[in-house]
Amino acid sequence: MQRPNIIFIVADDLGYADLGCYGGREAGFGAVSPVLDGLAAHGLRLTQGYANSPVCSPTRFALATARYQYRLRGAAEEPINSKTRGTPLGARLGLPPDIPTVASLLRDAGYRTALIGKWHLGYPPHFGPLRSGYEEYFGPMSGGVDYFTHLSSAGQHDLWTGEQEHHDEGYLTDLLSQRSVDFVQRMASGDAPFFLSLHYTAPHWPWETRDDRATAEALGAGIAHLAGGNIHQYQRMIHHMDEGIGWVVEALRATGQLDNTLIVFTSDNGGERFSDNWPLVGGKMDLTEGGIRVPWIAHWPAVIAPGRHSTQHCMSMDWSATVLDAAGVQAPPSHALDGVSLMPVLRDEGAEFARRLYWRMKHRGQRALRDGDWKYLRVDGVDYLFNLAGDERERANQALQAPGHLAALREDWEAWNAGMPAIPEDATVSLVYTAGDMPQR
Repeated sequence: MQRPNIIFIVADDLGYADLGCYGGREAGFGAVSPVLDGLAAHGLRLTQGYANSPVCSPTRFALATARYQYRLRGAAEEPINSKTRGTPLGARLGLPPDIPTVASLLRDAGYRTALIGKWHLGYPPHFGPLRSGYEEYFGPMSGGVDYFTHLSSAGQHDLWTGEQEHHDEGYLTDLLSQRSVDFVQRMASGDAPFFLSLHYTAPHWPWETRDDRATAEALGAGIAHLAGGNIHQYQRMIHHMDEGIGWVVEALRATGQLDNTLIVFTSDNGGERFSDNWPLVGGKMDLTEGGIRVPWIAHWPAVIAPGRHSTQHCMSMDWSATVLDAAGVQAPPSHALDGVSLMPVLRDEGAEFARRLYWRMKHRGQRALRDGDWKYLRVDGVDYLFNLAGDERERANQALQAPGHLAALREDWEAWNAGMPAIPEDATVSLVYTAGDMPQR
């Protein structure tokens, strides 16, 4: 079969139940995510899929490398702070250009590659998309950026074309969507398949829809927007992203590329202030389910039968391995993947397999292991054991009822952790808001 085009779409801080196809409520204006709901209805929707981390840049290290992010120093930051740009510390915190990436491996195999959207893996001149396999880049380098002024939380302009700062007028979500449409249209006339990473900043703060330019001007560098926002604006921000994805899908259809394009959609971590994570508890920065379980949608008419759903356990780096497998590309032996290809699941409804998943965080000393229905969790020095088959909300601690199983899972996690570099003492945790800003559960 002809090698597929691949579009890997990542939302930013999207909650597990924010999309209609994951049980999300309609907004006052109607369906929040009709395009994504349609892709799920005509493809594959996974209900037990995870992000590699409950915070953005660590997950992006895993997406880029198809490996546990803990193997690289920059991913120990929770997350990389925009204030490190241009500092000696910033020269250490990023994705090293000599590390193989999904983009570099696909580029070397003849794919055309582009990242349109958020990078958050270090700043030029030491790091950047063009140094890690992407031939084209348009977007912000930092973790958060205003949708209109394109300022980072450090107050610096942060919109780039390649490695040059680029000033552009417009709502960032739409700019990313329009650039992606242009890329798809340009690739239709070529003789090579393409890999497009479309990494939206939506629905990450600041809470701005297309109609909120005045809010942007008033905020300046205060883009964390702690005193603003509401669920109505938040749903509209998701809808703007969904519309843009629709533009990209239509460009694929109009150019005859849709049937043999693998579209993957997910979020970099669980939801934040205004997200809907039902029935899960927690959110961004938490290793409870609400911080790491995220939507996963795959659409590929040539391979995936419509209307499917799966309970396959997986995480971000597995989808990176899947992309390489779909393209027929292997990583070099020196870059053994931690991710496991899900191509059998994409092809066959009965191909699910056992998959143990591990996490750790410097923030609150968190650790987690998902093994079948069971989850081992540590937060603030307390160990918990949950059976997620009947308690996805993680409210019924089984630690006293099954101490042997808790001990076995803890030992398993510790053996895995011993094979990873230790968390550096100087790794930083950057919290945007605390209990002083809003009450915590």
